[in-house]
Amino acid sequence: MNQFWQGARTYFNTASFKKVSKRIGFFFAGVVALILISSAVVALYFNTNKEEIVTQINAKINENITGTIHIGDIKYKFLKGFPNMTLALSQVELKDSLWVFHKRTLLKAQQIEIRIDLWDLVSNEININKIEIQQATLHLFKGKNGIVNTHIFRAKPKGEKTKSATTSTFDEVIMDQVHFISENQMGNKLFDFDILALRSKIAFKDENWQTNLYLKTLAKSMAFNTKRGSFIKNSMVEGVLKVDFSNAKNQISVSTTNFGIGPEFFDIKAHFSLDANKSPFDIAIKTSILWREASALLSANISAKINQFDLKNPINVSCSIIGDMNAKGDPEIIVKTNIRDNELKIPDGIITDCTFDATFTNQYKKGAGCNDVNSTITLTDFSGKYKTIPFKIPIGIISNFEKTTAAGSFKSDFNVSRLNEIVTKDFIHFSDGQAKVNLEFKFDILDLKIQQPLFTGNVDVKNATVNYGPRNLTFVKTDIELDFTEEALLIKKINFKDRKNKVFMEGKIDNFLTLYYENPEKMIVNWDIYAPFLDIKQFVGIITNSGQKATKKKNTKDDFSSELYAVIDKCQVVLNLKADQMVYSKLEATNAKATILLVNNQLIVKNGWVQSSGGTISFDGKLVPKDDLFFLQSNTQINRVDIARFLTSLNNFGIQSFQPKNIKGFLSASTSVQGTLLSGGQLKINSLAGSAKFKIDQGALIDFEPITAIGKYAFPFRDVNNIVFRNLSGNFDINGALVGVKDLKVSSNVLNLDVNGVYSFGRGTNLALTTPLRNPKKDELITDKVERAEKRNKGIVLHLLAVDEEGKIKIRWDKNHE
Repeated sequence: MNQFWQGARTYFNTASFKKVSKRIGFFFAGVVALILISSAVVALYFNTNKEEIVTQINAKINENITGTIHIGDIKYKFLKGFPNMTLALSQVELKDSLWVFHKRTLLKAQQIEIRIDLWDLVSNEININKIEIQQATLHLFKGKNGIVNTHIFRAKPKGEKTKSATTSTFDEVIMDQVHFISENQMGNKLFDFDILALRSKIAFKDENWQTNLYLKTLAKSMAFNTKRGSFIKNSMVEGVLKVDFSNAKNQISVSTTNFGIGPEFFDIKAHFSLDANKSPFDIAIKTSILWREASALLSANISAKINQFDLKNPINVSCSIIGDMNAKGDPEIIVKTNIRDNELKIPDGIITDCTFDATFTNQYKKGAGCNDVNSTITLTDFSGKYKTIPFKIPIGIISNFEKTTAAGSFKSDFNVSRLNEIVTKDFIHFSDGQAKVNLEFKFDILDLKIQQPLFTGNVDVKNATVNYGPRNLTFVKTDIELDFTEEALLIKKINFKDRKNKVFMEGKIDNFLTLYYENPEKMIVNWDIYAPFLDIKQFVGIITNSGQKATKKKNTKDDFSSELYAVIDKCQVVLNLKADQMVYSKLEATNAKATILLVNNQLIVKNGWVQSSGGTISFDGKLVPKDDLFFLQSNTQINRVDIARFLTSLNNFGIQSFQPKNIKGFLSASTSVQGTLLSGGQLKINSLAGSAKFKIDQGALIDFEPITAIGKYAFPFRDVNNIVFRNLSGNFDINGALVGVKDLKVSSNVLNLDVNGVYSFGRGTNLALTTPLRNPKKDELITDKVERAEKRNKGIVLHLLAVDEEGKIKIRWDKNHE
């Protein structure tokens, strides 16, 4: 290697090398000098012939336009584009002949550079093979009345042969900082781009041409319909476009791969017709993109709707846009995508394991226009999981983006316990069982809320256990059949079991879905309830249970629980109850039936009827919550019940002065009372108030202390321990612990007794007793009622008082009797 460099140094110092080097230097110097001299000659030629050249340029332009062009100055660019001549035109304005009407300047540029073939120029020909536009505005305009600013080029005379494109068309186009506007007021279209850079070298073949065009531009507006908003608004667009022009088709074709729009990349193919009357175009776009990134590139009327949704992973999307640049209205838009194992966010939650095919079109019915009314989204083979609940939508169609409707079919098959992911445990808790859903649906959508829904089909639940927390209700081994018809929701086979109670339920809700979403307070749930055995106190305890307050706390899962609870709380429930056997404390009844209404958190009982204590009891009433208590109002009709059994079953109403064993007979009564129930169904002590009328047939008092206490002094020879009534009736006014006794008449075989005053369940008894001393035993033989009444108080009459002294009933003389 050293020998090589040493030999090279020796050669460089030889006379022959220096001679060659000198000749090469002279050659390059001559070339440079020739270029400089040629450029100087060209510059001299331009300056000498500037007026003629400008005239030729103007003539070249004016022979092809009908408008006016203004050029502030023309300068020669020394050496640029050599050996051709490069001219710089400054302050250029190009206007069509109708400018005074529309005021839109077609072209306004700070500088335009054009490259002219020098040899053609010497031959008095102007052929521009390159144009470079800088700091310009190019504005294409079409007004509402059809007036345009592009009719600036003259039509060629008929029969004139077209020159070769290579001698009359630009070979290269460059744009820097050019503001391009295409404003079509007739078609409501606006394309507005800030072109930062455009580079295009054009290859011609006969009358066709092709170029690879580099473009970098800011899309300020690409509105196919300005009323709907712009696509790719304020997005940076950059890439290389392969552009082909076909003279035969009078069409420009564009294709590109990895074309950047905003942060995403697209494959695009497009065709644009250059026909003067109709300018159809079609654009096909493919990409893999995130949902929100895609939404940002769409027009406002579309993105505003789909922004309510989101997909976690990128999706493969193809989009076609087909329209006419000269036509009114939107172009036809078709978007297709295939979603696989993605995560879909919807307003009500998240759908996981989401797979489906989707197609959007704004021309669902051909010929009905490209608009929101004719827009649809079609979903096919949709499957996913909401929370952990799997479901399928074989087909679903969302139609009419002005008055949006959705229709399709919905299927699901899952373990009922999966519903615990949707509702809170304190509200409803599920265990066991399997649910199958098969529904056809149709509903309106307003602001992403379901309106006027219609479901047809069925929901079947087998062997489920459900606990309803607010009332502590447990439905065990429950089979539920829900049949959705166009008129109503039919609810079948619900079995309720709670402690001693077992209930079979069937129900119907007319116009269920519409009322659920729009007017739950108008919803009426009709239940037919049958119970072999029912504990009323326990049943009332469930209804009066205050545990419902727990559900009002903030729901940590979603709003579904609170929404469902609100509907249950607002709706009206009608229970048509039948029970073979029913108990309330010790009161037993059979063949019970009643209509129970739950309205505005009130329980209303109508047409209640039971058989009890050998007779019948009919009743109605109302139960209204008030703070932690419950206001009770009741009207009752009692018909010939065994009074001893009846009083025993009701704990003798708390009376201590006598026991049910002291009285016999058949009681008929009517009561109208109100009182207070405690949470759990117990009657609050001394809370009753109202009135009662009663009558006892075939009655008897056995060892009744208030009578026996008098009888052993006043009637020592009568059997006061066993008094048989011919008639016992009276009126009571009840006020807590006090009972006002009015016209209580006792007609018996031992004595007659009239009672008035106040009886107290506690302290404060003060009863006036009027007792004739005559023996009424033979009065039962008198058949004339008037005669019997006149004879009732003959003879000596005792006027006594039964008063409370230190908790015991004492008998004393009534000095102030009437």
